Amino acid sequence: MILVAIGSNLPAGPAETPFETAAAGVDALGAAGLDVVAASRWYLTEPQPPSGQPDFVNGVVRLDTRIGPAMLLGLLHGIEQQFGRARTVANAARTLDLDLIDYQGRVQGSGPVLPHPRAHLRNFVLLPLAEIAPDWCHPVSRRPVGELIAHLPAQGPATPTEA
Repeated sequence: MILVAIGSNLPAGPAETPFETAAAGVDALGAAGLDVVAASRWYLTEPQPPSGQPDFVNGVVRLDTRIGPAMLLGLLHGIEQQFGRARTVANAARTLDLDLIDYQGRVQGSGPVLPHPRAHLRNFVLLPLAEIAPDWCHPVSRRPVGELIAHLPAQGPATPTEA
């Protein structure tokens, strides 16, 4: 199972809203030759840590591909750049954010780090992830996604929403 988190809090290109940007990001994954097996609903979330930025639209997709994790991460970064993503400072507002959360349960410390080192702490990742992979277990802790959700640290709400 390959899981990618999607986030946006700024419109990109012809998109007028972050919802449209995030949805176009899912389309771009398919256009890049990745098989989008499942996609969660969109969640509206406050920026973490709290800031004056607009709220984020977040979701998770389940992919199938034969390319390895390093090449996949490079492809994800290339799609972000196509959407005008500028990596300036940590936690900055962004047009499109594509994070590789899990790649077939691999655990590795570099190139890329797997699983994503903070995914298990983020409701805006775990809640949509649970929709499309309810049996997923964290590759390091072996804790199921439902248990991770139950033990999340306090943070702003993640509310499922329609675009």
